[in-house]
Amino acid sequence: MSDSPAVKPPVVTPVRVVIALCLIAPFVAMLWVGSYAKTDPTFIGIPFFYWYQMLWVIISTALTMTAYQLWQREQRTRRVAAAQDGGASE
Repeated sequence: MSDSPAVKPPVVTPVRVVIALCLIAPFVAMLWVGSYAKTDPTFIGIPFFYWYQMLWVIISTALTMTAYQLWQREQRTRRVAAAQDGGASE
């Protein structure tokens, strides 16, 4: 018998779906150039094309931080659940 733990297939959970959406949203927003390829409205004299992209830098940072925090919380929960399952079976 092998001593290596059984490899479980990845599980799609609602939290992982939210994480994926947080990471994909900036790519979709930036690849959809037609939505921001214009000059109006300007913001403090900066054309929309530029300030929209700079706004997405901030939004992307917030979404990435959110995804990271959700991932860390899920991993902690999985470790605790695995420890409880392992301790109950001994």
